[in-house]
Amino acid sequence: MNPFRSVGGRLSLALLVVVAGALGIVYALVVPSLQDSLVNAKLSQLKSASKALAREVPADRNSNSWIDFPENAAASTNARVVLFDYVSPPAALFVVGDSRTVNSRDVEKDRIALQAAVTLSPVAGKIVRDGERYAEVARPTQTGPVLLLSASLHDTLANVHHVQRRLLVGGAIALALALAVGYGGAWLFARRLRRLERGAERIASGRFDEPVVDRGNDEVGQLARAFDRMRRRLAQLDHARREFIANASHELRTPLFSLGGFLELMTDEQLDEATREEFLATMREQVDRLAKLAAELLDLSRLDAGQLRVEREPVPLAQLARAVANEFAAVARTGSHPLEVVADEDAVALADEQRVLQIGRILVENALVHTPPGTRVRLRAAAEDGTAALAVEDEGGGIAPEHAEHVFDRFYRTDGGHAYGSGLGLAIARELAELMGGRVRLETDARRTTFTVLLPRAPFSRENGGALEPSPSLS
Repeated sequence: MNPFRSVGGRLSLALLVVVAGALGIVYALVVPSLQDSLVNAKLSQLKSASKALAREVPADRNSNSWIDFPENAAASTNARVVLFDYVSPPAALFVVGDSRTVNSRDVEKDRIALQAAVTLSPVAGKIVRDGERYAEVARPTQTGPVLLLSASLHDTLANVHHVQRRLLVGGAIALALALAVGYGGAWLFARRLRRLERGAERIASGRFDEPVVDRGNDEVGQLARAFDRMRRRLAQLDHARREFIANASHELRTPLFSLGGFLELMTDEQLDEATREEFLATMREQVDRLAKLAAELLDLSRLDAGQLRVEREPVPLAQLARAVANEFAAVARTGSHPLEVVADEDAVALADEQRVLQIGRILVENALVHTPPGTRVRLRAAAEDGTAALAVEDEGGGIAPEHAEHVFDRFYRTDGGHAYGSGLGLAIARELAELMGGRVRLETDARRTTFTVLLPRAPFSRENGGALEPSPSLS
């Protein structure tokens, strides 16, 4: 793998570029500034010295003081001292005194001295002579000659070059350390990302047993914890999927085997008519059971796929409660269940009428089937704080706490409970209620159990003075 395509290589390269850029900025700011500061300090020193020396130039050129002046001045200023006469026209300089007694030809055309002679004012600047840089200050004197102080910048620039070399060496060391530290840190960071990658691969392959662990408190640690939450959720979903398949297979297989057995028995020609009728009735029950299970599975699949659509219309829950009670009246009498309706006419929900009916049927059937004979079952319709509620209450004893939190799970049935039913009804009821913007609430204690469907309450119609017209299918 190309190292510059890895996270570690890219982070190291980025750190290297940042450090190199920072060092480059420091170098660009420090070295020229230091050089200018040292040169300006040298020029300032020469200006101050030239001002004092200009007043001390002897007037008598034949005196010993005139002859000794350049050499004495050079010793006191640590600079070359040259005296010029200026002739115009043509504009020319003539050396009349020089602390460098060997040869003065190199300063005969000095531009700094010539400019001072022409302008009759002090002039300072830098020049290059014979490949070497000098700081120079020239000024006219009161006795006539032009005084020039010239000092080499070799030692000054040597100090700058020394600092420059130190910066380069320090920068190289800093870059090497940045590369090493950056690559090491990036390698550790990339190793954490590789662990996350391996965890994602395990999850993608369906292995949910090994947790995704990263103990960091940064973004990678948060990502790892999000991965682990996803792993646990997928493990739960996978477990639910397996249980769903196993339970659905069992629920389908049981009535099919029963039907197969009855069909074989009915081929017996010696079977009397009463027994045949009994077998046919049992077979019809099994067919109804299969049809109900198929309808429930279809509803669940449509809910999971998001393909189940609901209407939004006013639904009078009082009329709906009476309709459900009438529908189950015969079943309730068969099981000796007193079935009551307590309805508030103002309880009008904004929901899908057929789906609310389906939920009501599920809750009433659940109460009639899973309670002992003689248990009272009550349907209530009421308005509650901006919601319309349809409740089904039974007095057959409560649900144990360890089972109450699972009653809405698919295919869940309490151990030792009644064997009738697929365990899908309450799951469908809850998901239908949520699809309509409501919810199903469970309240249970040692004496009774109440399932309440809470739905958005429909606003009153202004055309009818606050009343809503009853639904045609329920009136």
